[in-house]
Amino acid sequence: MSDSSLDSPLVAKYSFTRRVFIMVAVVLGSTLYSTTLLIASAMLPQMQGSMAATADEIAWSTTFNILATAIVTPMSGFFVANFGRRRTLLCAVGGFTVVTYLCGQCTSLDTLILWRVLQGGLGAPVTPISNALVIECFPRRNTGLVSSIFGMTAVVLGPVIGPTLGGFLAEAYSWRYAFYMIVPGGAIGFLALLLVLPKEEPSAGTRLDWIGFLSLSLGLGCLQLVMSRGQRLDWYDSSEIIVETVMAVTAFYLFVMHSATAGRPFLSPQLLRDRNYTLGLVLVFTYGMLNFTPLVLLPSLLQTYAGYPDSTIGMIIAARGLGGTVGFFAAMFIGRLDPRIGMTMGFGLLALSGIWLIEIDLNIGVADLVMNSLVQGMATGVVWVPLSVMAFSSLEPRLMSEGMAVFHLLRNIGSSLFITLSFALVVESTDANYSRMTEFVSPYNRAMNLPWAMGGWSIDTLPGLASLSKEINRQASMIGYLNAFSLYTATSVAAIGIVWLARRKRRAVA
Repeated sequence: MSDSSLDSPLVAKYSFTRRVFIMVAVVLGSTLYSTTLLIASAMLPQMQGSMAATADEIAWSTTFNILATAIVTPMSGFFVANFGRRRTLLCAVGGFTVVTYLCGQCTSLDTLILWRVLQGGLGAPVTPISNALVIECFPRRNTGLVSSIFGMTAVVLGPVIGPTLGGFLAEAYSWRYAFYMIVPGGAIGFLALLLVLPKEEPSAGTRLDWIGFLSLSLGLGCLQLVMSRGQRLDWYDSSEIIVETVMAVTAFYLFVMHSATAGRPFLSPQLLRDRNYTLGLVLVFTYGMLNFTPLVLLPSLLQTYAGYPDSTIGMIIAARGLGGTVGFFAAMFIGRLDPRIGMTMGFGLLALSGIWLIEIDLNIGVADLVMNSLVQGMATGVVWVPLSVMAFSSLEPRLMSEGMAVFHLLRNIGSSLFITLSFALVVESTDANYSRMTEFVSPYNRAMNLPWAMGGWSIDTLPGLASLSKEINRQASMIGYLNAFSLYTATSVAAIGIVWLARRKRRAVA
């Protein structure tokens, strides 16, 4: 028995050439989101200075962007059913391009976060619709190959060209030009979709489950606010955090109960009947936690405390894309094996990169950072293809679009929450270690009177104390980042154990 019975009707409807052109067009459009995310990550330190924000505050421009993407992503099926793929993708790419330009026009943190939220929401349908369309355009036996091609574009074009060129533009002009450079690409992507995508009428008008959508959105929004503002407001000593926590728990409870009892829920529980898909959701959530966190942590660490320029940071992040190229090519061959082997190798490489990061200090060289970024890129490339193949290997075709939306939803939620958690850990560790280390700064500490122990610092003058305080804060912050990298490493190791709970894919017999 072959897999041809699971092939989409698109395989028979369109010629191979037409399907290739469709794939090229949607892949070009889907590359935009990863480009903006990585460019913003590389520009965080410069935006932080321009907006007079702290490291965790400027990180909100990334976390809330990802959260908006997560909330709107499950609506992709609703948009397709009511407006069709062509109209949905054109509106998404066109609106995304306009808002990206507005991001470059921002003059305050509030407006930057607003436009970044809209940017994430407008661009959200592009990736799941494009991914599902690419898979449906080709036979099931080619799923691994087309998934590799789709993933390579998002991992290579965006991460390599975006941060590198964006870093040089930011250093030569300002961070705004890193957003402006995306606008021409967005216009080209819009025209490509306009010319290539076939005209179609919506399959059937469907009503949106507003109770499910609003409860899920409220729950995710409140959870993100708790994670983002908890550290700054001293967690549950703040009435705001208590209220937001109660609202989040209530909203999630309502969402779960409603989904279990509604006739046509926002997210169908039928998806969870497939064991591999359910485990795939757990793993893609973990993958999301690990995928973007170093991209947000490293730029602020390198520029603020190690003195790296924007162009160098951009090149370090771009190296991740080159590693991703190697990883996705390797995944084409690894895909012939049990998907669990590929995922184990990928998460193992992520753990290796995390162990490497735990060992760094503020004197680390560019070469070490580039090599670490290459390893991270290889890991994400190796994980993604077998993870996608395993998750959708036995899912019914009628559930593919909704399943893909939920798949990307959890990936984005994992990224948003883990980035916020990591920064909260950095801030908490920095404060705690600064307090401990300053306890030793005292005239009663005899080591302070030893010139070879104090070096160039002094506690006898106000400038000397200020300089010493700055260095203590620098070292305390480094410890905070190392703690965040330790959490990243532990999560990578835990994912390896989850991988082997999946069922082995049965080989089809022709």
